[in-house]
Amino acid sequence: MDYFQLYNIPLSFKPDQALVKKQFYALSKAFHPDFYANESEEKQQEILEQSTLNNKAFQTFSNPDKVLAYILEIKGELVEGEKYALPQDFLMEMMEVNEALMELEFDANEQQIKEASNKVKALEDSLNAELNIQTEAFTNATDSDHEPVLKQIKDIWYRKKYLLRIRESINKFATR
Repeated sequence: MDYFQLYNIPLSFKPDQALVKKQFYALSKAFHPDFYANESEEKQQEILEQSTLNNKAFQTFSNPDKVLAYILEIKGELVEGEKYALPQDFLMEMMEVNEALMELEFDANEQQIKEASNKVKALEDSLNAELNIQTEAFTNATDSDHEPVLKQIKDIWYRKKYLLRIRESINKFATR
């Protein structure tokens, strides 16, 4: 059972957080292990598994990036170990950012760190705007039209992951 079925909510990249919380608390109460202390070992294990599933679902629904990855996974777009090829124009742009980061490795100054951070922030903002357009398109599309939109969302997800690694490098330089 997927998390959307568990919570009885429609598949959405932006699930209703009030409904998510309501379902989480209802399922937490229904599957609380203490209420099943006198049940068989089998029943206790089943309830523990349901409780764990509920907690994982809530953690996923509470983080937009996890929701994004989760939907891509259940729709078969993310495959573990996949070697996804990012677009060449994106990689060329990242080459410039990576070169700036290499320079920071040897001579980090506040201005250069700020410039690199601002460039990455602009790229992140652009990707998030594009992601909003695509997730809205997914919501408005018919089931038969979901696949091309999911492929676009998958591409954005991989680019965001790449930028996250760069952001982590910039933050490392900023804390030196």
